[in-house]
Order: sequence, then structure tokens, then C-alpha cells
Amino acid sequence: MSNIGCKVVTDFVRPDPKLVEAFRGMPVANIDDNMGRTAAVHQSIRPLNKVPLVGVAFTIKVPQGDNLMFHKAMDLAKPGDVIVIDAGGFDDRSIFGELMATYCKVRGVAGLVVDGAIRDQEALCEMDMPIYAKSTTPNGPYKNGPGEINVPVVIGGRVVRPGDILVGDQDGLIVIPPEQAQEVLEKTRATMEKEAKIMEDILTKGTYIRPWVDEKLNEIGCDMI
Repeated sequence: MSNIGCKVVTDFVRPDPKLVEAFRGMPVANIDDNMGRTAAVHQSIRPLNKVPLVGVAFTIKVPQGDNLMFHKAMDLAKPGDVIVIDAGGFDDRSIFGELMATYCKVRGVAGLVVDGAIRDQEALCEMDMPIYAKSTTPNGPYKNGPGEINVPVVIGGRVVRPGDILVGDQDGLIVIPPEQAQEVLEKTRATMEKEAKIMEDILTKGTYIRPWVDEKLNEIGCDMI
């Protein structure tokens, strides 16, 4: 008989590494503009350092203040994976700190994301690995379980599936389903080229051509006095 709510899926299908890596250096804001401006996780989950994040979601769901499944996940994650922990948004106990983060980095994990708390904040802020968390507390976690590994989870109001592509910078974190990634990539490249031209015109000509502004004002019947 299975124990409902306690499950470890040891592996899953990952997208082409070249497709994932193509998002490196792309501003999260530009990506989000091409995903209906609705693909970012809630702003309460913030970066602890300035290391950009690009990788594939390796998901974990844990009970409040418990990290047993994260300990198991650290031994299963592959290089390039971003370990994403659904801790329910609870911030009364940390899910990990410096030791666990360091082990993940040594194993090639591309980043850590937790909808919950961390500790050892000063050390994590100085690490050369992207880490996103909701809050900080010195209270340590329980290690009792249950929990689930590599199932769909919710992080900052966004559903994250194993194999989703994650991109993060100082603006926040975004989730890209692999089946949409190529289209999003091409549209974002076009957006970046367009914005580069606009910036060039601003800096060299002092112009920022936006005819849609007056068109919109006319549309809404704004009085121009």
C-alpha cells in the first residue's frame, strides 16, 4: 500500500540543454513581456545575490518546516538542475542553509529556489550560485517527512513542473514551459533587438518615438488643453 503524499520520482525528461542555455543573459522582464506579462513568480520570492539563474526545474514539495525530501533530492539532482522547493510559503523554519547549498553547488546544481525560509543568509549572499527565497530565520528544520520529489509544485503562485525552464535575475524569477520555450526565445530576441534600437536613438538622437501614446489618449477621449 502506497503512502499518499510521500513519493520520490527519481528522474524526468529534461529539455535540450542548448535551448535552456539560449536564455542566458536575457532579461527576465523581456521574457515576461512575451509571455503575457504573467509568467513571473510572486515578488516575495527574492534573489539573495546577483548571480543570474538559468536551469531546469527539479521540484520538491515539503511539509511545513521539514527538509527530509530536500536531503534526498540533493543526491538525485543533475548538473544544470534548479532545485525548486514548495515549502508552502511558511517562514517559521528554514529549509536549508550554507552546508546544503554548498553541497548542491559542488554537485553542479544551477540554483536553489524555496517558497519558504533559509538561514545562514550572509554566507548564501556571498555564494557563486543563484538562490531565491521568501525570508530568513535561524530556526532549523525538522527531518520527518513526508513529501514528494519531481511532482508539479506551486512556487510564488506559479505552477512549476519538473523540466520547466527557470530564468532569474534581480527583477525576479520566471517559469517557461519547455513546449513554449522556442517561441518565447525567438520573440524575446526580437524584443531585445527592438529595445536596443530605441536605446540607441535615446542616447544618440534624444528621441523616443511612441505614437501609440497620443493614439491611446485620443481613444479614451482625453481633453488636450
